[in-house]
Amino acid sequence: MRLSKKIPFLLSMIPLLFACTSKTKRQLNLLVWEGYADASFIKEFEKTHDCKVSASYMGSSDELVAKLKGGSASNYDVISPSSDVAAFLTKAGLATPLDLSKIPTYSKLTPKLTGLSLVKHQEKTFGVPFMWGPNPLLFDTKALPTVPTSWSLLWDPKWKGKVAIWDDLSTIYLAAQMLGFDKPDPSALYNLRDDQLAQVKTKLLELKPNIRKMWATGGELVNLFQNHEIVASMGWPLMTNQLKKANFPIGETIPQENTTGWMDHLMIISASENKELAYAFLEYMIQANTQKLLSDITAYIPANPEAAVHMTEAQQKSLHLHELEAYTARIYFWQHVERRNKYTEVWNEVKAAL
Repeated sequence: MRLSKKIPFLLSMIPLLFACTSKTKRQLNLLVWEGYADASFIKEFEKTHDCKVSASYMGSSDELVAKLKGGSASNYDVISPSSDVAAFLTKAGLATPLDLSKIPTYSKLTPKLTGLSLVKHQEKTFGVPFMWGPNPLLFDTKALPTVPTSWSLLWDPKWKGKVAIWDDLSTIYLAAQMLGFDKPDPSALYNLRDDQLAQVKTKLLELKPNIRKMWATGGELVNLFQNHEIVASMGWPLMTNQLKKANFPIGETIPQENTTGWMDHLMIISASENKELAYAFLEYMIQANTQKLLSDITAYIPANPEAAVHMTEAQQKSLHLHELEAYTARIYFWQHVERRNKYTEVWNEVKAAL
């Protein structure tokens, strides 16, 4: 009888016993751009470090800043800010200064990238260069069999309701280029005067008849092309790669006016409680083989030049690794925008009117 009375008690203890003996895996939380947490390279890191990587994705640099400033910083361990907000995050204390001795592969990254001041403050380094690339013109090659030579295509009345634009400040930069505000100094795009911003607003509002939709994520733009809702948009090489893999007739080009581009860094959030695991992740993600796998998924250019050793000649050519100097000369890399609030104000006015 005594044993029979103990059985229910013993059964009730089983879940507790399992909870005490089972090992809870560490979790690394990311807030990154699409394509930066693909299973093709994340699974190996999870296996090696016996952890779980959980990724959230952002659609714009402003979304990243808003989340971190809005009190969500402690929800993440690693972020991948682009060059337009990296300096702000560094100076705002949201990222932790890095001990580069814990990231040995850092010394193998392209010196021109590690030498930039974007993620450096008071002689400390707050981020590692990761991937970079342009914001090219993407187009449906069936609708446009001849490669477009100018961004003016987006304003062409022929394509009424068949164009998409990115819900991002880079669309302001594009309109500024069309108005010639990048001449003679491309960096002027990131320091426009009020009268120039007013002209930019007018130029963007002229797009209204042609706009089918503003896209916020890469997946949205891919769907717009696949559903034949649009024929052209500013995009990322990531979408070109995804559409090609889906056998969609997508083309990509940098028009004669050139284009803006970005450089993404990996940073560790100051509030992270998993800094050692985060360091291991940064080291893993900039290693040559991982960078090659990242390029496979995103079609972005790796910060580690040794990644080319793992690539076919065709892949090296598609990434312009054989002509990097000439290719980068056509890209105006995003910079810190001192008057970002004003740019955002103008962009919000444009969106409200479209």
